[in-house]
Amino acid sequence: MRAARCLTLAWPGLPWLWLRGSLMGLVLALAFAVVIDAAVIVTWIWSDLVELPVAIGVWTAAAAIFVVSTVSAVQAFPPPIPLGRDARTEALFGAARDAYLARDWTAAEAGLRTLLARSPTDGEAQLLLGTLLRRVGRREEARDALEKLSRADVGQAWLAVIDRELARLAAAEDGPDASDEPVSLPLRDATSAPARRGAAA
Repeated sequence: MRAARCLTLAWPGLPWLWLRGSLMGLVLALAFAVVIDAAVIVTWIWSDLVELPVAIGVWTAAAAIFVVSTVSAVQAFPPPIPLGRDARTEALFGAARDAYLARDWTAAEAGLRTLLARSPTDGEAQLLLGTLLRRVGRREEARDALEKLSRADVGQAWLAVIDRELARLAAAEDGPDASDEPVSLPLRDATSAPARRGAAA
């Protein structure tokens, strides 16, 4: 598995694009493709129209992009996306949930964003972040977060709650915000599986 992940170093930007879905990885991969295409064109197709120093310059730019991006990717190779919560992400979620319940919106958002940077497929953290954004009045961000979660595989278990949150957003645009209504998420007890976590809006 490690060898397969290292194969992504063959193209600049691919480690972050393939392993993390990063927009900057996509931009870098496309930029490198354009430079390589330009180098091929000025070397073999328009070779009579373009001077040799220009062709060498384009190939040099392609080589520089490749070397710089490969060295930076090796130094900060993206870790695999965790499939579940480890002790650190569990602690982050617990702290963010407690801050949310204490209405410390800033600390809750910071904790959730830190957790999602480490584990972007944590559906429960995404849902809590969307709910938090709705509660603090950032409705567009909340709608985007909830709609994105509803389209993801990890959001399928939370569709009923997501639909309620989206309905509250729609109602808030038409009238007063009903943000004091509770949103019930499953609470974990001592006998439940670690996958069940809890929070209340």
